[in-house]
Amino acid sequence: MRALLSALLTAAIVIPLAGAARPGIPAPPPAAPAVPLTPATLHAAYRANRENAAEAARMAAAHGDPHRAAADRALASPSRRLLAFDGRGEGLATEVLGDLTRARHVAVLVPGSDTSLDTYARFHRAAASLYGELSRRHTRVAVVAWLGYETPATVSTTVTTATRAGEAAPRLRALVHRLRTLTPADAHFSVLCHSYGTVVCARAAPGLDADDIALVGSPGTTADSAAVLHTRARIWAARGTGDWVADIPHVRTGLLGATVGFGTDPVSAAFGARVFDAAGADHSGYFTPGSVSLANLARITLDTPSEVTRG
Repeated sequence: MRALLSALLTAAIVIPLAGAARPGIPAPPPAAPAVPLTPATLHAAYRANRENAAEAARMAAAHGDPHRAAADRALASPSRRLLAFDGRGEGLATEVLGDLTRARHVAVLVPGSDTSLDTYARFHRAAASLYGELSRRHTRVAVVAWLGYETPATVSTTVTTATRAGEAAPRLRALVHRLRTLTPADAHFSVLCHSYGTVVCARAAPGLDADDIALVGSPGTTADSAAVLHTRARIWAARGTGDWVADIPHVRTGLLGATVGFGTDPVSAAFGARVFDAAGADHSGYFTPGSVSLANLARITLDTPSEVTRG
């Protein structure tokens, strides 16, 4: 296993990345946040961030990057609710689907590697699929798609360590704290984490004001067990039978001056999570409409644990 990790890390160092030489895309600084952000100022914040995304689209187009311009322009649409937007670099965005001010059940989605503004449409589809599933079951729901950290590339040194996750964790805690001020006092919060995002959620878990944390397609979390996450949240985990992440060695070891790997498999008995059924989901398929995994993630979000089919 150590030899495989060494090979992965070496490949990440020596294989040239397609986007590594991509020139920087100009974008305006993020819009000044509404102070304070409250239910009354929420729509003004959405509008300011849409306007910022529209300006980023114009700048990207002028720079000769039509792909990024199109991604920014989509987020600037009047129908989108952007709680935050930053078009600089790989880009960051926090998008709300639904009405936070009325939501009794809120899901926060935390993405894994290779998620950026350039690939945001894929992440948005996952959020929209969940929102559609929730809306069929309950009228007062919201989904928050949180691209709030710079995700690692799948082929890179950063994807084998928890460094990016450690940087993202306080931001995720702060987001959930902010969302709590915008929702009804008794709102139920679920944080649904995919792939490398599960490492982020595990690092954020102590102090994360969530009721449920779900880990799907996880390579490991750096924690030996759910108990050491030190959270009041129920910890769930799932992996589809079609997910290649099952083949990743579940170890942590020192290598080339870094600690690589993520340790105990979250769907193992040793970890102690509530394992739920994801059927044949592949690594990108946990939010596919009509899937077993999506139905179970909706049941977790709606606080109906007895209805979750176990794995």
